[in-house]
Amino acid sequence: MSFGLPSLKVKPENAGNVTVQEGPFGIPNPMVAGIGSTKNKLGMSHPLQASEKNYHLNEEKMNMAMLRNIQGLHAPMKLSMERKFASKVGRLPFMPSSNLQHDVFTGRYLDIGFEDILNTSEFCEVSGQPHAVVERSLGIL
Repeated sequence: MSFGLPSLKVKPENAGNVTVQEGPFGIPNPMVAGIGSTKNKLGMSHPLQASEKNYHLNEEKMNMAMLRNIQGLHAPMKLSMERKFASKVGRLPFMPSSNLQHDVFTGRYLDIGFEDILNTSEFCEVSGQPHAVVERSLGIL
């Protein structure tokens, strides 16, 4: 009996589908795209990296399938709607957001991870000029 739960086996991702906007010299422009834009061209460095990258997504899928089997279709639909609305709440593109409401809905506010310790806003590399960041998010730049 499978109970409709998703598979726990890790499936390799296709790295060929990634499109990177390239500048005039064949590399992304770091002033527009940011320093982290070149990471998309890199492959996986460890076999567990793909599994750890999708851990929260796989856990959420299993929890939603289990909730659907126990309480019915309305419960996962209500939770996913609340999470969707919580993830849309934000600030202007150049201001960092803590996403506390979304973390509370997903239960990630209890976990201490890599991003909580080493991803502080004062060491962030993607802060730029506010006007340029807003124009890029609107598709003007």
